[in-house]
Amino acid sequence: MAHPYDSIGTGDHPVLVVHGWFGSAGAWRPVLDHLDTGTFRYLFLDLRGYGRRRDEPGEHTLAEAAADVLAVADEAGLDRFSLVGHSMGGAVVQRVLADAPERVRSVVGISPVPASGVPFDDEGWQLFSGAATDPANRRAIIDLTTGNRLTGVWLDAMVRHSLENSTEQAVAEYLRAWSGTDFHTEVEGSTVPVKVLVGEHDPALGEDTMRQTVTRWYPNCDLEVLGNCGHYAMDETPVALVTAMERFLSTV
Repeated sequence: MAHPYDSIGTGDHPVLVVHGWFGSAGAWRPVLDHLDTGTFRYLFLDLRGYGRRRDEPGEHTLAEAAADVLAVADEAGLDRFSLVGHSMGGAVVQRVLADAPERVRSVVGISPVPASGVPFDDEGWQLFSGAATDPANRRAIIDLTTGNRLTGVWLDAMVRHSLENSTEQAVAEYLRAWSGTDFHTEVEGSTVPVKVLVGEHDPALGEDTMRQTVTRWYPNCDLEVLGNCGHYAMDETPVALVTAMERFLSTV
């Protein structure tokens, strides 16, 4: 089965891009006009249960998602490539690195879920696990992870995109996958160049969490905090995000 993806750019540096838990390939639209399409070729993927693959069955595990990313690379004829992952997608691209290290040129994590997973207390788990069936939970999570500072019009649009581009089953099962899967010992010590971009207003996957996890595992890791930004840099600060991302990708 072919895996649909959006290919943008004609450059000789291929970059596979993986969305987050409430996203899809279409969630990257705010950054598209700012990409250097002469230097890079970006491939924006939908994971199973999302976007154009919304009705495709799957187990919704990190291993399955990583295998699908590699399948897209194979279909596109890419031997080596860089990876960009947002949030849950950040865990997926680290799983790709664990599974095919010889193919990965570099990794960019945008507010990435660490390869060790994310611990929840009971209240947090109720909020997040309820998001599969309750749009109000999705809205509360997006508001919380952007610092409770952004317009409700945008929050509603984000929830609408999530509902239209994912299944309840995928949202529920991927939550268990990204929160409860710990494979950090498989990537620890990898010398691949890694860039981590986090928002100053992200209370969950911000600078403190990254310094306790991701930056300790990768010796060639650079952490940058984006100002005026929470968990959704592609929406909140798209120009700054692309600038920081491509400045790094141009060095690898």
